[in-house]
Amino acid sequence: MTPDIGHGHSHSHSQGHGHGPAARAATAYPAGAGPEGGPAGPALKSLCVFCGAGAGVRPTHVQLAARVGQACARRGIRVVYGAGGVGVMGALSDAVLAEGGSITGVIPQALMDREYGRHDLTELRIVGSMHERKALMHSLSGAFLALPGGYGTLEELFEITAWAQLRLHHKRIVLLDDGGFFNPLSRMLDHARDEGFLSDADRQLVQHAKSVDDALRLAALPPGPSAESPAVGPAQT
Repeated sequence: MTPDIGHGHSHSHSQGHGHGPAARAATAYPAGAGPEGGPAGPALKSLCVFCGAGAGVRPTHVQLAARVGQACARRGIRVVYGAGGVGVMGALSDAVLAEGGSITGVIPQALMDREYGRHDLTELRIVGSMHERKALMHSLSGAFLALPGGYGTLEELFEITAWAQLRLHHKRIVLLDDGGFFNPLSRMLDHARDEGFLSDADRQLVQHAKSVDDALRLAALPPGPSAESPAVGPAQT
């Protein structure tokens, strides 16, 4: 699986379903194209957010997601996410829309048929599979942010990180929590490095922020090693 495939050419639909202030920013882009036209830079234009459809046991998770959505809307950063309307996903998207921001949801048709996607987003992309979903989210985004979530969130995080390790992209990847949710994961990544399964450079592919401002600052840093850099050796994969 590489990030340059699966552009939703057979099942993707751009749908501007925005209502209220957010509708002003509704724009349809060709499938596989993004509004930013390039990788993350000093002026981050789009941010992919991986997060849970559940709310978690602590209210701080949805509160943090709301602050991320609010901050992105106020800074003119388009949010790209999985199109859900409940849990952490719902808090994120509600906040973007409430602030009149721009948000693109990407969801497979099968999940849309099960009523897991919301229709009132600035833009809705419906694709044919989970693989197409992740590839399109990658192509639409200038950087990646993970908020608390479960298997789906972690799977998306690690696939996009593996692509970065293989130099298939050079966009920034950031974990964000304000209550230690990702501390065990950060320790696990340190352990993998210490055991020789990650190089120091590979470990630095995933940064850990404790505030929204810090997370957006890290996400907007200039790109890392270019996609033309040599791939990592077998010892680091």
